[in-house]
Amino acid sequence: MKAAMYYKGEKYLRMEEVPTPEPGPGEVLIKVAACGVCHTDLHYLDHGTPTFMEPPFILGHEISGTVEVLGDGAKGFQIGDPVIIPAVLTCGACEACRLGRENICYNMRMLGNHMNGGYAEYVAVPTKDLIPVPAHLPLADCSIIADALSTPYHAVVNRGEVRPGHTVAVFGCGGVGINVVQFAALAGAKVIAIDLQDEKLELAKKLGAAEVVNAREEKLTKVIRKKTGGCDVAFEAIGKPAVMLQAMSVLNPGGRFVMVGYSPDEIALPAGRIMFREMEIRGSLGCRPVDYHRIVSLVDQGKIALDTIISNRYPLDEINQAFDDLRQDKPVIRNLVIP
Repeated sequence: MKAAMYYKGEKYLRMEEVPTPEPGPGEVLIKVAACGVCHTDLHYLDHGTPTFMEPPFILGHEISGTVEVLGDGAKGFQIGDPVIIPAVLTCGACEACRLGRENICYNMRMLGNHMNGGYAEYVAVPTKDLIPVPAHLPLADCSIIADALSTPYHAVVNRGEVRPGHTVAVFGCGGVGINVVQFAALAGAKVIAIDLQDEKLELAKKLGAAEVVNAREEKLTKVIRKKTGGCDVAFEAIGKPAVMLQAMSVLNPGGRFVMVGYSPDEIALPAGRIMFREMEIRGSLGCRPVDYHRIVSLVDQGKIALDTIISNRYPLDEINQAFDDLRQDKPVIRNLVIP
């Protein structure tokens, strides 16, 4: 099969012919319909973020496809069934999993990190992790449910605990942040979206933001506070410590800050303010398996948009162009690679 291989220290993937994986017991072979192009992969390519699997291997963790081959003992699916694969596969047996917090499973395996991912024609995964999708939904577009929709859903619903009447600030309207806007608006919150690109802010308005602010605005915190009167919940979906502190600065007493963006750097927290104002700081990682079915249902009902947040679709041979577009900070929300 064709695959885009990641080699350590290289900023571009190599197109190669590699053996098609064979599904083991309880596994299935998935014919990839699409794989979303995520900033996480740029951390590996551009910043040398270490991976658990030793390169060369196949990146890509936002996958939809159809069941192609059933391994021994694989149950619950038939050949040809349309599915999505959660970005992170869980063990179901550790303490976190038993507590219903599978997204922080002690033994988690991430596609395109711990194991070969979806920038290829086929991928083999355990049957237990597959999420069925209705046949009438556009299967390639559904790939973004695996991360670009599921991560914001978990952030808004489970970690942010956004409720009707809340005022919510979303810092960063890229592939994840724009969907934090969608889910927070759907939850009944008044959403203010903050980004550097006016095109993304216009899309945020279409997806439910009541207010938008360009982050180049002088005295950004004061502008946001003037528009909102202060926020109940603030999300940072970029991964920059300076922006995380900005997000915290717009919260009212008792406010909740949810860190969705990844950064390897430390941040200096305003300890006195956190204590006196009883502020909450919460991390947010991925999504619980049980929630994927709910997200698929929201998409099926037309309550969450898919096509408006997909910027471009590339053949697998042009995957490096997809990454270059992401690097150049074009008004990209989500790019898809179509094997």
